[in-house]
Amino acid sequence: MAQDQEHFRDSIGTINEEGKRAWVFPKKPSGKFYEYRKYVSYFLLAFLFLAPFVKVNGNQFLMFNVLERRFNIFGFPFWPQDFHLFVISMIIGVIFIALFTVAFGRIFCGWMCPQTIFMEMVFRRIEFWIDGDRGAQIRLDKQPWNADKIRKRTLKWSIFFVVSFLIANVFLAYLIGSDRLIQYITEGPLQHVSTIVSLLIFTAVFYFVFAWFREQVCIIACPYGRMQGVLLDNKSIVVAYDHKRGEAEKGRKKFRKGEDRQALGHGDCIDCFQCVNVCPTGIDIRNGTQLECINCTACIDECDTIMEKVNLPKGLIRYASEDNIEKKSKFTFTPRLKGYTAVLVILTGILVGMLFLRNEVEANILRLPGQLYEHKEGNIISNVFTYKLVNKTTQDIPEVSFKLLSHKGTISLVRHEKFLVPAQEMAEGTLFIEINNSALQGDKNKLSIGVYSGDKLIETATARFLAPRSYR
Repeated sequence: MAQDQEHFRDSIGTINEEGKRAWVFPKKPSGKFYEYRKYVSYFLLAFLFLAPFVKVNGNQFLMFNVLERRFNIFGFPFWPQDFHLFVISMIIGVIFIALFTVAFGRIFCGWMCPQTIFMEMVFRRIEFWIDGDRGAQIRLDKQPWNADKIRKRTLKWSIFFVVSFLIANVFLAYLIGSDRLIQYITEGPLQHVSTIVSLLIFTAVFYFVFAWFREQVCIIACPYGRMQGVLLDNKSIVVAYDHKRGEAEKGRKKFRKGEDRQALGHGDCIDCFQCVNVCPTGIDIRNGTQLECINCTACIDECDTIMEKVNLPKGLIRYASEDNIEKKSKFTFTPRLKGYTAVLVILTGILVGMLFLRNEVEANILRLPGQLYEHKEGNIISNVFTYKLVNKTTQDIPEVSFKLLSHKGTISLVRHEKFLVPAQEMAEGTLFIEINNSALQGDKNKLSIGVYSGDKLIETATARFLAPRSYR
C-alpha cells in the first residue's frame, strides 16, 4: 500500500505511463496570492524591459556584452580587469538564492524567475484569452482541425511569435547595448543581416520554450529543482498540504452537505482535485514536497476558495514547514540560516568596499616581451614598454601623459607625448623609459609611474625595469 502511494516519485507529472508527453492544461488561477504575484510580475517585467534603456551617469543600467567582455551592473561598468568583482557578484547572487531556498523553498521560482513570469503572466494569459479555461482548452485540443481550431491556433501562435520576437530584442539589448540596438533598427535589417539572423534564432528559442517546452524547463532543464532537495529541511517554509488536518483518521471524503465530517473521522480535504487542476506543472500537492513544485501558490488560492464554499477553515494548503504541520512549531532563524546570512553579509561588504576603492581608470604598463634593455651614451639605460589605459567613465580623458614617480628619468611615447582616451574605450601604445644607471639598484627595479590628465594624477601603475648586472 505504502509503495503504491509513493509511485509518483518514480516519474514526473508531465510524462504518462507510455513515456509520452502529458500536456498540462492548468485551470486559470485566481485569489489573493495570484493578485500579489501579478503585481510582483508586472514590476519585474517592467524592470526587465526598461533596464537596458535606463542609464546611470551615461552607463546602461544592465548590460552583459559577452562578446566584447563589457558588463554594466546597476550602472557600474565592469571590464575584464574587474572580473574578480563580477565573480564576487555572482557568488553573492547564488548565496542569496540558497539562503532564501533554505528559508522559503522555491519562492524564487514561483515569484521571480523570468521563465515562470513569462510563462504564467504573459503566454498563459494569452492562451486563456484565446483558447478559454482548462475545460475549453482540453476540448479544443481533442477536436478535429476545423475552421475554429485553425483560427485560434493561428492567432495564438502568431501572437506568441510576436512576443518572442519582442523578448529577443530586449535580450539583444542586454548583450550589445540599447544604443546599438536602436541604431540597427533605424538603419534597417538589410544593413545588419547577421544581427537579424541572430535575432530570429533567439526568437525561435523563446518561441520553442514558451509554446511547447513550457513547464519542462522547470522540471527537466533547470538545475535549481535538484538543488532544493539538498537545501530544504524540516524547517523550510514551502507550499505544503496539511495532511494532519486534511486526512484525519479515515482520510479524504467527497463533500456532502450537512454531514459531520469530524464525527465520521474524515479530514477537511473533500478530494475535489482543484489543487491538481490549477497546478501549472500537473502535480498533486497532497503528495508532499516534490521536484516539480515551483511554489507558485495557485493551489493555495484554489483550495482556500473551495474551503470557503464548503464552510471549512482556510489554510488546508498554505505556506508552512514540515515541523509546523507535524509539531505546530513556528519558523526559527536556524544556525544554518545564520551561517548563510553571515557569509552573504561578509561578501556584500567586501564587494561594496571594492566598488568604492575601484579606480575609474585602469592602467597597465608592461615591458615589451622579448626585449631586454639598451645601454646608451651617458650611462643611460633604456627599456621599451607597452601601455593600456582603460577609461571606465562616460567622459573623455584629455591630455594624458606619463611621469616617473619613483626614479629620476624620462618617458617618451612613440607617437605623441599627450593623447586622449575616449569615454568607455581603451587606449594602447608603446613608450620608452630612460634612467641613469647610477639611480638603479640591481638588474631588476620596480618603477612607479603616474598617469596624468593635464596636471591631475588619475592613476598610478608599476613596472619592472631591467638593467645590466655588471652596473650595480
